[in-house]
Amino acid sequence: MANIALFTDDLALSPSLQEAVEHGEVFTRAWVVELILDLLGYTADEDLCAVKLVEPSCGGGAFLVVIASRISASCRAHNRPLSDAAYAVQAFDLLERNVERARSLIVERLRQDGWDSEDAAKLAAAWVNQGDYLLQPDAEHRADFVVGNPPYIRLEDVPGDRMAAYRNACSTMGGRADIYIGFYEVALRSLNPDGRLGFICADRWMRNQYGRRLRQLVTKSFSMDLVLVMHEVDAFDDQVSAYPAITLISNKTQGEAVAADTTRSFGPGQAADFVRWYATVSPAAAAAPSFQAARMPHWFPEEDSWPSASPARLAVLEDLAERFRLLEDAETGTRVGIGIATGADKVFLTKEPDLVEADRLLPMAMVRDTTSGSIDWDGMRLVNPWTSDGELVDLTAYPRLARYFDKHGETLRRRYVAVKQPHRWYKTIDKVDHQLARRQKLLFPDMKLRIHPVLEEGGLYPHHNLYFIVSDVWDMRVLGGLLLSKVAEAFVEAYAVKMRGGTLRFQAQYLRKIRVPAPEAISPSDRVALAAAFDERDVAAATEAALRVYGLSELPD
Repeated sequence: MANIALFTDDLALSPSLQEAVEHGEVFTRAWVVELILDLLGYTADEDLCAVKLVEPSCGGGAFLVVIASRISASCRAHNRPLSDAAYAVQAFDLLERNVERARSLIVERLRQDGWDSEDAAKLAAAWVNQGDYLLQPDAEHRADFVVGNPPYIRLEDVPGDRMAAYRNACSTMGGRADIYIGFYEVALRSLNPDGRLGFICADRWMRNQYGRRLRQLVTKSFSMDLVLVMHEVDAFDDQVSAYPAITLISNKTQGEAVAADTTRSFGPGQAADFVRWYATVSPAAAAAPSFQAARMPHWFPEEDSWPSASPARLAVLEDLAERFRLLEDAETGTRVGIGIATGADKVFLTKEPDLVEADRLLPMAMVRDTTSGSIDWDGMRLVNPWTSDGELVDLTAYPRLARYFDKHGETLRRRYVAVKQPHRWYKTIDKVDHQLARRQKLLFPDMKLRIHPVLEEGGLYPHHNLYFIVSDVWDMRVLGGLLLSKVAEAFVEAYAVKMRGGTLRFQAQYLRKIRVPAPEAISPSDRVALAAAFDERDVAAATEAALRVYGLSELPD
């Protein structure tokens, strides 16, 4: 009966749940609690009175009942009186009704285990307190284990004064962060050396912008040990859509990490199977009807976003990240960028070849020019206000250009970029890099179902719906073959925002995630194969050659 992070916009809740939702509450099944504690190694054979466990938001006591049972068994096993456990657990909750219910359930469980009622009541009172975990003094937090299911409430739904206090206390809760971000931060900062956190919570923070600061904290100072995705699992007493995952994070240098995913059939028995696999050194991967898992030497080091894919594919991507360099690389002069944004395409883009002076018209590559897989230019040009030195042209030197801009002056001056710089009212948002126009480059449409590199031999300038790659050393047809492959697409697919219908965004930030070998490390035969596959738009042939180049036997689903 712990709190679970809720996406309330995704839910249809009964009236009985409305008060609970206000505090981000939905109750966790006992077997899920058992699973988290087992994964953490918080088991009765250990002396649990010698360590401290904190439960930040105990709800009705789902975690605490199981914890009480394990501490009871631990006391028996180690010949300790129950009073020795007085400081072994500390739990908080904002609601008095939750505090009272949790205490009652603890007492009931301890009495069932044969302990004296008065001793059980004293222990329950010592363990559970009404209070706001995020606003407790730091000294109240030190822990060897932090477990639970933090509440999911959008920060803007919290009263203003409390929201300000949360932001002041938790540096990771920037922007439109959700409150569970703060629970992660405070819990992580509270861990003693080698201390461990085990939460079941929405996993959106691993990819969304509001989780970036938390990802930075984890990447810099902690070890991500396990991500067990449980999106389809019946883990809660009420039917909700919360995209949950169990995450285990330790206060130590990053070591081996496990990525795992579950199916709808994952339940108590399958959870026990997973714990047994997790506790062993080998095998390196597991593939059962109810779960898939893979061990990796490290977790992903970037904090801007963590990938999302099957465990087997994540393991491959992590391996490639260990063995190969990033696509954008100063050593090879390989750069990823985006085409020009004007702020007023209706003014700056034209198909009229005589609209203004000829040297003020720059041929443009548009998304529609790339559809076939080669450039089919339809005549679009940029009305170009930039000199080759990166300065705005003197309009007095170009009377036709001056008349054209004056004709559209009201539209151009209304743009934000012009309001900020009134004396530069006819500039485009981005400058024109005239060298880029002359260079050979690979172009990528922003949105596409499949990765779609297209070679532009030089002479066209990309529009802002196109991303480009230029390089000082790559044969662009060979690189194009690599990027046409399913291996390259796997990187983008793991990181990119997916649109309706499965459309991917091939933005610069995702293209930069692609790992590639050194150009000189590719054998002559594979260079020929990749270039030929690119010319023929043969994805299967490109993938076959790419697998050889990357040293892979296959690319798992």
